[in-house]
Parts: sequence; structure tokens; C-alpha cells
Amino acid sequence: MRSRYTAYFYGNREHLWRTWHPKTRPSQVTVDPSVTWTGLRILDVRDGGVDDDTGIVEFVASYDGGELHERSRFAKRGGRWFYLDEETS
Repeated sequence: MRSRYTAYFYGNREHLWRTWHPKTRPSQVTVDPSVTWTGLRILDVRDGGVDDDTGIVEFVASYDGGELHERSRFAKRGGRWFYLDEETS
């Protein structure tokens, strides 16, 4: 999660694409250069440990003009974690 936030902060589309699960990632990842990210707060982590195959991270990412609050789902594949999507109720 933190590496993906950092990638958004620096506009590193390649890292975002490589850490997005192949089943859910778009063909191209875009980053809005007009958005300035200013902070990340992790609110909750569910699973995602060494012996887990899935995990959920709830976070608030601050940017100039607002906040993004999300519960992101992740899946482990080949020993690496990949972003799946936003958890919806």
C-alpha cells in the first residue's frame, strides 16, 4: 500500500501498473499530474500476513483539496502482493 501511495506521489505509472493484479488492472495507468498528494494514514489492515493470500487495507490519502478514503483489496501472487480493487459493500 505504501509503495503504491509513493508511486502516486511521484507519478510512477510503471510501478502502479506492475503492482496491479493482472485480472483487474487497466491496459494503461494514468496519474493526474495536477494532484499533489500530501499524506497517507492507514486506518485498518485485515489479513495480509506472511501466511495469507489476501488482505485488505483501509486508508485515507490526503491531497490538495481533499481526501481519498478507500478499503483496498490485495492478493498475493508468486510471493508478491498486488492491488485487486476497492472493496465495495
